[in-house]
Amino acid sequence: MVNEGIRAREVRLISNDGSQLGVKSKQEALSLAEQVNLDLVLVAPKAKPPVAKIMDYGKYRFELQKKQREARKNQKVANVKEVRLSPTIDTNDFNTKVKNALRFIAKGDKVKVSIRFKGRAITHKEIGRDVLERFAQATDEVAVVESKPKMDGRSMFLMLAPKVDK
Repeated sequence: MVNEGIRAREVRLISNDGSQLGVKSKQEALSLAEQVNLDLVLVAPKAKPPVAKIMDYGKYRFELQKKQREARKNQKVANVKEVRLSPTIDTNDFNTKVKNALRFIAKGDKVKVSIRFKGRAITHKEIGRDVLERFAQATDEVAVVESKPKMDGRSMFLMLAPKVDK
């Protein structure tokens, strides 16, 4: 809320240099702000009485947007890549899948390792769990297991995330 948009009858006023001016009526606060050619901005509307500050509103909004841009710049978006295996995967195929997963993890992506059970293979879930655990061991130098192997319908999943350096 700015200037005329402030609904409160009286506000606790803070001057543009940061000093407290006490509780003033809205009209008095507005006239003080106009004298120094600045805006009256409500900074804490929930307080009793609401806190208003005399400041340049345009500059204040610009600073806020700058902080938000900076926060977005420092944000890291983690993509989830999927590597699919079968319970009866052979050694060379397994090594190729591990190499792909290591490449994804090196880029900072999370890796979802899934095994799809076909036909009667679902009766031997322990074989699939062993393959997933072997996969986790093969990538344990650069990745950490985010979620243990778990069943979801006819598939078993394992989530790997890059290790955070401290």
